[in-house]
Amino acid sequence: MNPFGVLAAAAADWDGIRARVAEDGELRLLLDEMRVAPPGSDRRVLAAESAAGALARLLPERFAEAAAGRWTGPTTEVSVLGFTATDLAALLLDGHGMAGPVLGPVRDRLLAAAAVTADELRRRGGDPAAPGLLRLPGPGGEPRWPAFQFAADGTPWPEVVEVNEVLDAVRDPWGVADWWFSPNAWLAGAVPAHVVGTGSPGLLPATARYLGEGD
Repeated sequence: MNPFGVLAAAAADWDGIRARVAEDGELRLLLDEMRVAPPGSDRRVLAAESAAGALARLLPERFAEAAAGRWTGPTTEVSVLGFTATDLAALLLDGHGMAGPVLGPVRDRLLAAAAVTADELRRRGGDPAAPGLLRLPGPGGEPRWPAFQFAADGTPWPEVVEVNEVLDAVRDPWGVADWWFSPNAWLAGAVPAHVVGTGSPGLLPATARYLGEGD
């Protein structure tokens, strides 16, 4: 079996295997190594092979072929039921369920947007603990603050804080992030994050309230 296929199959059955793999330190380290390695690199393939071997140790009845190290065919990245090896890393390491054929691409799209870490925000004069900010768990669960929320001096735009509170970014950070980064019909197809700071500071909060009233 392809080692990426082993990891993808584990992600597809996450609820069934979580209790047996979640605390394994070796698997966590190997999945982290795989995820940060460049796509297609020998380093990424080696990490995937080692992670698949660790899974086989933990779940021998599921991955006996992997335990024997019998990789068949090219070690290209494959999916199983729409899940990928990267999805397993997200499920195990990042503390959220944004994985699979529907949520995985959304996760990747939102995390690809410009963001700052807590240290970067402090250097700009901002406060990572300020209320009303949208935070997303990045690789390893480290929080990331989408950069559109802040003016040049690191202070949050008041309209952003208001929208985040209206949409309840604390309860549903991924859903709120998707609202910010998706074209909005109420804004003539504009992406809300691109409208921040361009004038009419009440426009975005009013648009967010329309969404809440429609629920």
